Amino acid sequence: MTTGVSEFPARLRSMQGEEMLQAEEVAAMMRLHELGWGAKRLSKEFGCARNTVRRYLRAGGAAPFNRPTRKTAFDGLDDWLRERFFRHGGNADVVRQELASEHGIVIGLRSVELRVQRWRRELKAQKRATVRFETPPGHQLQIDFGEARVWIGDERIRVHIFVATLCYSRRMHIRPSLRERQIDWFEGMEGTFLRFGGVPTEVLFDNARALVEHHDAATREVRFNGRLHAFARYWGFKPRACAPYRARTKGKDERGVGYVKHNAIAGRRFPSWGAFVAHLDQWNREIADQRVHGTTGELPIVRFADEAGVHRPLGGRAPFGQLRDLIRKVRPDCAIDLDTNSYSVPWRLVGETVQVVVLAGRVIVRHAGEVVADHPVCEGRRQQVTDRAHLTGLVGAGPIRELSPQPLQTPALLRPLAEYEAVVGGGW
Repeated sequence: MTTGVSEFPARLRSMQGEEMLQAEEVAAMMRLHELGWGAKRLSKEFGCARNTVRRYLRAGGAAPFNRPTRKTAFDGLDDWLRERFFRHGGNADVVRQELASEHGIVIGLRSVELRVQRWRRELKAQKRATVRFETPPGHQLQIDFGEARVWIGDERIRVHIFVATLCYSRRMHIRPSLRERQIDWFEGMEGTFLRFGGVPTEVLFDNARALVEHHDAATREVRFNGRLHAFARYWGFKPRACAPYRARTKGKDERGVGYVKHNAIAGRRFPSWGAFVAHLDQWNREIADQRVHGTTGELPIVRFADEAGVHRPLGGRAPFGQLRDLIRKVRPDCAIDLDTNSYSVPWRLVGETVQVVVLAGRVIVRHAGEVVADHPVCEGRRQQVTDRAHLTGLVGAGPIRELSPQPLQTPALLRPLAEYEAVVGGGW
């Protein structure tokens, strides 16, 4: 019995260049071996080395080729790569940079992308997955800002919309503004406390730069802004930040922002800013509060009755925004910056760090425990407020605008200051 090699398909070669027999060839080889053919004769018949024949005979048939394990720059780093991949939300380029800085491994971006490809589906599922949870009455308030283009008069302007949602009843508070500064977050929360007549146990928000200085995605370590800490202590709630890149964990308010934008605002025009604010307030009372909520199946205004008495009472506390405590460095032009405006200080303090307190319509500047400047708050933008006395003795000082500063030490100013220090601590 003779079987020519030409009867079989073209052969592949192994990584070492050795020919790999087709399955049909190996089956024929095994049948001929059973008929008494030896390795030498089989090697001639099939055109391969004797060792190849012996390998197939020992294996009892076709054996898969064992690809040798190749060493790579990633060996031993799988756990590290996975942790960094998820920490940075799937950004392979950041992982590549940290490989170089932490492990000294300089490698191309494409190589890193191929290595982390196996985790992308899991990351996508993780970002989409949401676990619904409910909180007891009065426990949590969720807050967020959204943006919308709104027609005010004949101009279409960008508006920042603060939306706060009580997690139990789903009642909302809405406050539009032209900016999204820290003071806008604080005034939004204070307006919420006033609207609902109390303060919840905790407030949940995303990682806005105005509130959160650092949030480690892996360890969940959060470093809140110092002024937010003072604000939270002042009102008696616990601040909480949702996981980085996981705004879905703050789902109630994410949906609330969309609800306001697409239901209360979309397609409408307003003759003035006041009309826009009045419309949002009316819509909130007559539409949002009175709808049957899709999750709870109840009206928010009805469900609110269960948590109205659970919130921490306001106690007649004055708004936190009445006092702002800031640090500034005196510029070469003998002034400090505040809300785009410029306020003068004595020229001898150029380059020094000073404490700036905004209180009851005044801007008070202190240095080494002493009041060195006292100005009225300027309501405009990019204005210069200068006291002639601050430039006395400075060569080249020209004509300037004179002011009549009012003294800081008056009972009307000291009362809110004393209340503030009693809650958040002194340091004056």
